[in-house]
Amino acid sequence: MTSCVCMKLRKVTLLNSSILTTYGEFRYEPLTLDAAREIIKLATEVESAIGHASTAAMLSELLDTRVDQNRIEYQQQTGEAAIIFKLKSRPPEGKILDRDEIEEIGYEFGLLNRSR
Repeated sequence: MTSCVCMKLRKVTLLNSSILTTYGEFRYEPLTLDAAREIIKLATEVESAIGHASTAAMLSELLDTRVDQNRIEYQQQTGEAAIIFKLKSRPPEGKILDRDEIEEIGYEFGLLNRSR
């Protein structure tokens, strides 16, 4: 399990892309599904920046928590963590994937921390 799980996280945001949303120093590392669930449980606030309903529904099931579709502009602040839900390959342009298509492509989780 990742080292940041030991402490209470103040805010965790769910993202479906491993992009940097602002300038700063970041650490990005692989995350297991179990570790992602644990981080969600430890967070004082969980925000969704998941833009597609099918992805939000799938994450709700996988993470055992409600994940709303929420198309927002997000800028990660110092000390905040983000759980990244990343597809293992790019879908065709403009394609909205359903759960079966997401499973077929494959996915992984990552943890993105901003230290400053």
